[in-house]
Amino acid sequence: MAEEEVAAVVGELRGSFRSGRTRAAEWRAAQLRGIVRMVEEREGDISDALHSDLAKPRMESYLHEISLAKAACTFALKGLKNWMKPEKMLIMLTFINDVQVPAALTTFPSTAQIVSEPLGVVLVISAWNYPFLLSIDPVIGAIAAGNAVVLKPSEIAPATSALFAKLLPEYVDSSCIKVVEGGVPETTALLEQKWDKIFYTGSGNVGRIVMAAAAKHLTPVALELGGKCPAIVDSNTDLHVTMKRLAVGKWGCNNGQACIAPDYVITTKSFAPELVDSLKRVLKRFYGEDPLQSEDLSRIVNSNHFRRLTNLIEDKKVAQKIVYGGQTDEKQLKIAPTVLLDVPLDTTLMAEEIFGPLLPIVTVDKIEDSIQFINSRTKPLAAYLFTKDKKLQEEFVSNVPAGGMLVNDVALHLANPHLPFGGVGDSGIGSYHGKFSFDCFTHKKAVLIRGFGGEATARYPPYTIEKQKILRGLINGSFFALILALLGFPKERR
Repeated sequence: MAEEEVAAVVGELRGSFRSGRTRAAEWRAAQLRGIVRMVEEREGDISDALHSDLAKPRMESYLHEISLAKAACTFALKGLKNWMKPEKMLIMLTFINDVQVPAALTTFPSTAQIVSEPLGVVLVISAWNYPFLLSIDPVIGAIAAGNAVVLKPSEIAPATSALFAKLLPEYVDSSCIKVVEGGVPETTALLEQKWDKIFYTGSGNVGRIVMAAAAKHLTPVALELGGKCPAIVDSNTDLHVTMKRLAVGKWGCNNGQACIAPDYVITTKSFAPELVDSLKRVLKRFYGEDPLQSEDLSRIVNSNHFRRLTNLIEDKKVAQKIVYGGQTDEKQLKIAPTVLLDVPLDTTLMAEEIFGPLLPIVTVDKIEDSIQFINSRTKPLAAYLFTKDKKLQEEFVSNVPAGGMLVNDVALHLANPHLPFGGVGDSGIGSYHGKFSFDCFTHKKAVLIRGFGGEATARYPPYTIEKQKILRGLINGSFFALILALLGFPKERR
């Protein structure tokens, strides 16, 4: 799509938004119901596309993408009317000299509210690893908030991208919601336009490009990035349950190609052998003696990422640290679950986000040292801890900065619509899910309404000594000053 065509698409959407079409609750609900119908009626097509792009197992596609998309829509439909209502600001009361007075005396009498206003025309640029969910989930939030939307699916997942281009116009209002397919040229053309918000999911490198393009137009952004998500495993844990949850959260999440998959494990030197043995048993049980033939593991998305990952473990300093797995099949683009122990920290494997089926284990002398290790690196999108030690849990929650965290499990926090999902620092800007998606695409407009009564003559010049005393009293919360002001003191001549 040429730049002129992109500009025409944006222009059409601006016209639709300015007409007020997207603001009505009925329109928003109708689009959300359309997406629910699309998910229900075309589940097979969605699964086929995900299998084509990633060889994603059908149950994994349903659990991690299709069901979550439907749940996000249903949650938004249930909450939409309440979310849209102006938030009335209650008069807060305080006690001054044993007298109850309004705290906002400077605006009394008045009413205040916060109005949730749609931003306008927004751009959603999606990722390839969960190409259905990560496309439709932010679009749901943008629609619920009353915006016109352009969705740019990832060209690295071409089957899912083509599916969106075909299906969405059949189920939603195509005059307000559009899909633009393509690669770098099309994305570049989109970023040249002025948007009211850009929502991007993907790598930090591209996130910087998106942010730089947005800065030219002072466009706000939400960046859902990633990072090296740590998982601390304490010896004081149910080891078998821990390893099952760790394994399904790593390899059961698109074979490690997930921004919230554990990137590395930290445990103590003394506990590491027991942990490795337990993890090996779990992996054999989950994926068999020949995991490359397992139907429960996704393939690597393409040959470029396959070579990137195999290069990581072919490094001599890394290869000798493999304690389980390491098998590869370039024809199938499959890499077996691979566990490594004490990989040198100066290797690429330990410096960059892995985004694949490789799991290094870092050992420390004391489990408490793991917190310092995590904090010496950039802030992760997610951080995990497995322990029965309540004190360690408290220390972890209090002292580890991360986009989100989960104790004694992996990844499930993103399934709770009452929790915000997003990064911090290098792992992202902004958050979404549930009402947080609505808020992400909304401007919170402050509104104060006053009548013509309650005139305080002390407000107007000339500021005599008497007026200054009353004004200072009002600002400091004096009930006596309020009474004087409402009674019109000091009296002035007309």
